Amino acid sequence: MSQTTPAPASIASPRRIAALALPALVVLAAEPLYVLVDTAVVGHLGRVPLAALAVGGTVMTLTAWLGTVVAYGTTGRSARRFGSGDRAAAVAEGVQASWLAFGVGLLVAIGMQLGGGVLARTLVGGPGEVADAAALWLRIAALGAPGLLLAAAGNGWLRGIQDTRRPLLFVLGPNLLSALLCPLLVYPVGLGLAGSAVANVLAQTLAGGLFAAALVAERVPLRPRPRLIRQQLVLSRDLLIRGAAFQASFLSATAVASRFGAAAVGAHQIALQLWFFTALVLDALAIAAQSLVGAALGAGDDAGARALARRIALFGGVCGVAFAVLIAAGAGIVPSWFSSDPLVREQAMVAWPWFVAMQPLAGVVFALDGVLIGAGDVRYLRNLTVVAALGGFLPAIWLAHGLHLGLGGIWAGLTLFVVLRLVALLLRLRSGGWVVVGAVRDDRPTRAPA
Repeated sequence: MSQTTPAPASIASPRRIAALALPALVVLAAEPLYVLVDTAVVGHLGRVPLAALAVGGTVMTLTAWLGTVVAYGTTGRSARRFGSGDRAAAVAEGVQASWLAFGVGLLVAIGMQLGGGVLARTLVGGPGEVADAAALWLRIAALGAPGLLLAAAGNGWLRGIQDTRRPLLFVLGPNLLSALLCPLLVYPVGLGLAGSAVANVLAQTLAGGLFAAALVAERVPLRPRPRLIRQQLVLSRDLLIRGAAFQASFLSATAVASRFGAAAVGAHQIALQLWFFTALVLDALAIAAQSLVGAALGAGDDAGARALARRIALFGGVCGVAFAVLIAAGAGIVPSWFSSDPLVREQAMVAWPWFVAMQPLAGVVFALDGVLIGAGDVRYLRNLTVVAALGGFLPAIWLAHGLHLGLGGIWAGLTLFVVLRLVALLLRLRSGGWVVVGAVRDDRPTRAPA
């Protein structure tokens, strides 16, 4: 199966960026949309099954996050190999990422069989109906973890070789099947809450199998290579630390908002979920950046990579401005979609100006995050995120608590977090320290042939 690397002149074209970003957006949106369907189906079973799904779903969301880390780490490495003209080596990165993903998935599946009950009781706060139902759901749903993580690794290497069609089919097909099976298994078949978990497992296992079959079809060696897996583990470690800094920051923000009262935390939840939605769209642009920047650097085209970084940053800013205009226009309308409580809507208006103002900045930040991940400059991103969180976001939001600044103080802290990252990313972009050409990025890069 041959595939040519895009010519440097075309690699930064808007059409090329859109061709990667739009399918990535559909893939990113498929899982959250399925979760909404799953929640709606289970919600009609009653309060206990819905609460159990919320508890179990939180655990599986963390597993999906591990998959995102694997996918992001794989895309940049695979794209470099692809850009250097070595498709087989690019796919080999996918083979090793798949072994890593499958191993972690097996550990999750086994761990939930042994400790799912204890974990459910810990999350719920003690034994009871909800804990028992959550443990049942977890034990079944965790059987899909190997497939879930295999699919994530598959997304990574296929994006690296700039194949956007197969990930779209391999993710959408199983999710649509699961969305159809879920209500059938829950109600007519009579499995109840367990039917929701079974539908999840079937979808994830099918998706993982499709991505694994795609690897086999490439006719590359499938044996594990410990050296490559260790290199991917280092990259995944840095991305995990970076992600942990995000998680700690947003959990702390919610904790502080809850101390300002129910209306404040409700309004914070509305704004935060909308923030996550805009982040989802901007992540699609970042994924395109990972693939294209990695390919350009792998081909030895440092000028092309720099031009691509500037163009993607511009696109991110334009998307951010568009979001800012839409969010500002919906200020008096959107909060009422989520709550009829006038106090919640009033508090939402406190956060809203900050939410609007940060969108153009966040658009550039997300785009440049993708550029540096594609370049393999993950250590810099890790350090930047930790410093911005510990030195900016966390002190700002707890100061807002101490000074009784309310929700406005929390969202000012989030804006500071974005600004600190933006400044550091622009400085990094200008310095060129992220530009390391060659098929691999290490202390002695292997340069691609001229």
